[in-house]
Amino acid sequence: MGIRGLMSFVEDHINEFFTDLKLRDTKIIIDGYALFHRLCFSSNLELRYGGDYDSFTDVVEKFFESLFACKICPYVVLDGGCDISDKKLNTLKDRAREKIQMAHSLSVGGGGYVCPLLIREVFIQVLIKLRVRFVQCFSEADRDIMTLANHWNCPVLSSDSDFCIFDLKSGFCPLNSFQWRNMNTIKGTRDCYIPAKCFSLDALCCHFGNMNKVLLPLFAVLCGNDHVNLPVVETFLSKVCLPLGAPSSKGRRHHRVLGLLNWLSRFVDPTEALDNVLKHLPKKSRGTVKKLLCGSMGEYLQSQGRLQDFFQHGAYSCPDTWNPGLPPWVLAALARGQLSPFISDALVLRRTILHTQVENMQRPNAHRISLPIRQVIYGLLVNTPPHLGNVAWDALPPQPPAFSEVERINKNIKTSIVDAVELPKDHSDLSKLTELSLARRQILLLETLKVKQSILDPIPAALKLPIAVSCYWVQHTEAKAELHHLQALLLGMLMGPLHAMINGPDEEALQGGGAEMLYEELQRVKAQPGLRLDLDTAHVFCQWQCCLQMGLYLNQLLSTPLPEPDLTRPPSELPSACYKTKIQTLITVLKSYSRLQAKCLYLHH
Repeated sequence: MGIRGLMSFVEDHINEFFTDLKLRDTKIIIDGYALFHRLCFSSNLELRYGGDYDSFTDVVEKFFESLFACKICPYVVLDGGCDISDKKLNTLKDRAREKIQMAHSLSVGGGGYVCPLLIREVFIQVLIKLRVRFVQCFSEADRDIMTLANHWNCPVLSSDSDFCIFDLKSGFCPLNSFQWRNMNTIKGTRDCYIPAKCFSLDALCCHFGNMNKVLLPLFAVLCGNDHVNLPVVETFLSKVCLPLGAPSSKGRRHHRVLGLLNWLSRFVDPTEALDNVLKHLPKKSRGTVKKLLCGSMGEYLQSQGRLQDFFQHGAYSCPDTWNPGLPPWVLAALARGQLSPFISDALVLRRTILHTQVENMQRPNAHRISLPIRQVIYGLLVNTPPHLGNVAWDALPPQPPAFSEVERINKNIKTSIVDAVELPKDHSDLSKLTELSLARRQILLLETLKVKQSILDPIPAALKLPIAVSCYWVQHTEAKAELHHLQALLLGMLMGPLHAMINGPDEEALQGGGAEMLYEELQRVKAQPGLRLDLDTAHVFCQWQCCLQMGLYLNQLLSTPLPEPDLTRPPSELPSACYKTKIQTLITVLKSYSRLQAKCLYLHH
């Protein structure tokens, strides 16, 4: 969610609407979606090559280390999928189009902000490593964040302007003024704090003639948020004379925010204000508009969810309005972040959105290659037993075993219909999927990835899934993967073991200096700025990353028959002595390839 123009408006009045905080020794509720986007886009990471996950990992670790140093106890709350109303679909489609334009700009040397495909998964893995408490909500997290923050009487950290509307007891700290890189020490002590700004809802209302704060949800829906974008609202705004107050040279959005707040401050309560909105609209549409506006205003009320139960007891009940009768193990896995929102969208809506990367826009989108994997995922999800449904689920018309996918076509989006794969009967009951033996679940995963178990037997556990995915990738002619592309992946996968060998006690593994020389060479290559992006090479590795993403999701849905790989940086476990010998052999072979080839390919991995 977000209110158009509001954040820039309140930041223009930073001295009036914000107070200075020295944040320390407190709980804080963090909007996870806002945080990982902020850290990704404000840390000078390389966004063109589809990753830089190790650098992102370092930034996330430093962020939380700053909090720990100030005795700030973070609780991260992540958005889930969409609820059954799918009311944000148009907004999500608009954002998908914007992302395509930014990805295209990056691909031709311009600017833009596109999160790498697996950034959310990397973020969650870092939270787990650092033992930061987190929860993934069943749908949008804003109301749950507000409710938890008020229950614990602690501030919220986000960049979402909706938190300027929520009545938060301890306030809202915007991320862009949260100076975690600039910790200070309280004079005369060793106690550290983070300088921050805290938004005051009372100060905003006082600025507008002590307006009633319960009017602000109506302001939000009239100003325009992710849920409401009605032409009739524009009709109202064109007919009413919005008082701007003092002359301003700001833009149209600033004028709208200022005018609406001045106009609403005249009214005692939302009922009176809403009646005045409706009288400017055609009579035949007033009932429908009133219902929609009231429903959208309800998005700013306290949530039914009790996230404190999850953080205290490891589980919480999702709202009845969302729960389509999913099996308890699915709900638990969603809350723990062990299943992606992609899975809940497919389950609840039979609709998914495939996110664009920095790829070749003239070619079919990179997700096409992983379609067979997604069809197996859909096959596992399509047979949710009817007796698990509730009223909201049963109200839907009978659905065929097909799913819709919002995907890129050239530089626009389209919705494609995809059939689910028909699977054996013992896979048809989602509630009993976890009861299948490990062997059966592993067979289904490996058959989908078209790889034999014997191929994976000598592979270290942390590399089994990436290698299986790579086997799937090279078998698809659509990828146009060549030998040097595969060699580049192997180089990337060896970075962790190489680092471990160099820093480990076993000097025998370093005979000849091959490991250290190759590791240093790859580090030098990565540090070189301004390398030209080869779009065809980038596209090949975008396809590999799509395969890895869907391989991960299928592995998670099957309760990880293969160990989940470390996405935060190439696997870093010390390999066995036998595997060290194999690495040394690979090093000898790979050293024969030119520096230029390593430079191009390692960066694209």
